[in-house]
Amino acid sequence: MKAFPENLRNETLSRGLAAYGITPTALTYAPVGFGDHHWNVTGDDGRDWFVTVSDLEHKAHCGADAATAGVGLRRAMDTALTLRARDGLDFVVAPVEATDGGSVVPLGERYALTVFPHVAGRTGDFGDRLDDADRDRVLGLLARLHGATPPATAPATTLEPAGLVGVHAALGDLTGAWSGGPYAEPARRLLATHATTLRARTAEFDALADRVRRGGAPLVVTHGEPHPGNLIQGPDGYLLVDWDTVGLALPERDLSLLTDDPAELAHYAELTGRTPDAAALALYRLRWSLLDVAEFTEWFRGSHEGTDDTQVAWDGFAGTLEQLADRSRDAVIDSN
Repeated sequence: MKAFPENLRNETLSRGLAAYGITPTALTYAPVGFGDHHWNVTGDDGRDWFVTVSDLEHKAHCGADAATAGVGLRRAMDTALTLRARDGLDFVVAPVEATDGGSVVPLGERYALTVFPHVAGRTGDFGDRLDDADRDRVLGLLARLHGATPPATAPATTLEPAGLVGVHAALGDLTGAWSGGPYAEPARRLLATHATTLRARTAEFDALADRVRRGGAPLVVTHGEPHPGNLIQGPDGYLLVDWDTVGLALPERDLSLLTDDPAELAHYAELTGRTPDAAALALYRLRWSLLDVAEFTEWFRGSHEGTDDTQVAWDGFAGTLEQLADRSRDAVIDSN
């Protein structure tokens, strides 16, 4: 996020770092990513750390409210720790433990702190496309992850995107003005423009979900967002960061973010003996878009201000709705 978290002082952050035995001599806000807040920290022992503060009031994939999201975040971070320490998955960039052995330190009721070792390497962006060799390398990591015994702490996931009920409610509330902030009315008008498409895509999602559930395929440990923006290319290969979305799901949850081409997933099939299911790939690709729509709809229907982060959210909202519309048009052309 570009903006600092609301009502969080550096003194509070420093007290949280003390729970890890870190006394910061340099504390620099890093306006990277979207969702969490990050700092680069140097301790008085000269070690460098990457610090994340999560806003538990806006972490629906971990829990519906701040209290349950805090529990969900701890389960996710504990899972990452287990995958690295017990299963030897050295590509997992797991948090370090606090002095009490915990993976997450609360910063009041709203925020939570996790600390990671600083990792050197080249990072990517969400929209980057991997070449064949790099994609196969990442598929190799995912094959190892999906073959791991699920830790007891591994969170469950649901097929239905969190917040989809809110999207349906918004679609039923398009006649009256929205007044939560500067993007409220533009968001209402944009949803109204894409309402037919969005209803069709949610119906398509329901049909795919029913088909995939009837398939009864076994669940595995998945990362949830293994796109290039969460990959760091270090001297010994790729590392995978941002494990707050880890959870039990079908492997296609991860694979769908790399490619939907069966030929490009052949390496995964060779390593695991499991051919990815086309319906499940389509389901998770659509789920990703509907998750974004749900998050941004809640943002713009609620109280908000015009900030750099809000502009990023607006661009994502408009872009996602247009992509859903484009896919619908492509489907019509293919059917003809």
